[in-house]
Amino acid sequence: MVELISDLRADTVRANLAELREEIATAATAAGRYPGEVEVLAATKYVSVDDLSVLAEAGIGLVGENRAQDLVAKVAAHGELFTWDFIGRLQSRKVRTIAPYVRYIHSVDSDSVLAQLAKYAPPSLEVMIEVNVAEEPNKGGVLPAELGSFLGRVPAPVVGLMTMPPLSDDPEASRPYFASLRALAQRHGLRHLSMGTSQDYAVAAQEGATIVRIGTSLYR
Repeated sequence: MVELISDLRADTVRANLAELREEIATAATAAGRYPGEVEVLAATKYVSVDDLSVLAEAGIGLVGENRAQDLVAKVAAHGELFTWDFIGRLQSRKVRTIAPYVRYIHSVDSDSVLAQLAKYAPPSLEVMIEVNVAEEPNKGGVLPAELGSFLGRVPAPVVGLMTMPPLSDDPEASRPYFASLRALAQRHGLRHLSMGTSQDYAVAAQEGATIVRIGTSLYR
């Protein structure tokens, strides 16, 4: 059973968001980037439907969901408050469910998903390809060497790439994987990079992230 975050306070989330944005701005500026290029996406996997309004009150406008059924329920309750992305592991049979509600799907990585996108993607839907930059066994994502051919089969507009580096307590351990994703995006002319979480968002901002996916750092 998933334990949801409870008793969220708008003032606390607002303060955390301001701190995050300041750290991202510092990191981006140090790397010669414009801080406004980096969007903060609030990962709401552990936020209840009832608490989503607290995020809106705190100034959050972009959220990302991991589960199709939760996305549908949360959009039904608070759809007008946010821009919605899907950031979780995507089962092909769930494409039809989420496609009408989201701006971007961050986690496209299989031909079975592509087949469903061909059937059900509305004209407004854009996608990102999840890349297994570290080539970890049993982890989702297209292998870097296969990205070019995979891109040629995607039936929806592709706006960027996403990755999840190997777990580490050291944010610097993520840097080479973020740099590799940036190089792949540049090679294929893609503008968005969805990378970086509460653990390593500053490094991600330095390495070119345009969307950082933040959960616990917002809600602590």
